[in-house]
Amino acid sequence: MKKIIFILIICLSFSCKSEKEVKDDKFEVKVEDATYKLENVDDAILFAGELMRVNSFPSNYITPRPVDVWLPKDYSKDNKYSVLYMHDGQMLFDSTATWNKQEWKVDEWATELMDTDKTKDFIVVAIHNIPQIRWQDLYPQKSFDFIDESIKDSLVDIAGSKNIKLNGDNYLRFLVEELKPIIDSSYSVYTDMENTFVMGSSMGGLMSMYAISEYPKVFGGAACLSTHWPGAMPMEDNPYPEAIFNYMEANLPKAGDHKLYFDYGNKTLDQHYPKYAPRVDEILKGKGYTEKDSKNLFFEGTDHSENSWNQRLDQPLTFFLGK
Repeated sequence: MKKIIFILIICLSFSCKSEKEVKDDKFEVKVEDATYKLENVDDAILFAGELMRVNSFPSNYITPRPVDVWLPKDYSKDNKYSVLYMHDGQMLFDSTATWNKQEWKVDEWATELMDTDKTKDFIVVAIHNIPQIRWQDLYPQKSFDFIDESIKDSLVDIAGSKNIKLNGDNYLRFLVEELKPIIDSSYSVYTDMENTFVMGSSMGGLMSMYAISEYPKVFGGAACLSTHWPGAMPMEDNPYPEAIFNYMEANLPKAGDHKLYFDYGNKTLDQHYPKYAPRVDEILKGKGYTEKDSKNLFFEGTDHSENSWNQRLDQPLTFFLGK
């Protein structure tokens, strides 16, 4: 039992000017006296494309961490690309470098979909997590305000700790105010909402929903795979799901300019998610969404792992970026 709990914890665990100096396979971007060194990750085992990395992206809002930028094989400054921001960046491209030897296969799917002309051209910006503070970074912070004050002090976070210090708002400020301007100035990308998307799984699914709710003029679509509606460790009399749904009812953008993608399985940690699907459908309907601009898909027999998500990654990619 202890082993199962440990595994669950692991699973959950600016407008600015720039100067570029191109040297071989790396370049530097200087913004307000801070230097961001984007270097080629030579040892990354990729299906295709190129992986660039800032090893410790400086921030005034969150703990510095690596940020990767995946560029398609034919990336050219003469072309324009949409941008997909993804959480848990160290799990996306190279299974030999991940803790569980699994990956999302983002470069495989992106390459295939672009090569077959099924999607627009896009790049992927991958924000690494820091396991010890992942929950604090990715929990939708303002949903905590929908929990009754009388029980807040008794609640625990994903690892069973009290005295919760949430940092989701600062995580989004980092993404929108610090990271996005660097990407916009460093690469040949569209900067508008219609070409900017955010995606994640589990807690990253919650954060993707939160991102489009807090910054609806920045993100045109959010993909939330195996969204962790329990909010923390699954428990009896759990106040987190209702708080999250109440936040969504109040803040999720209305239909018209956005696309929302949710999905879930029913094995391992995903077994806790199907019961929340009707509530998600209800909220989407109440906001005016239809099958044209929203999805809430069930994948029978799939579990809470990169090996499940990489089997269906084409679904959200073609939903947002399809031609």
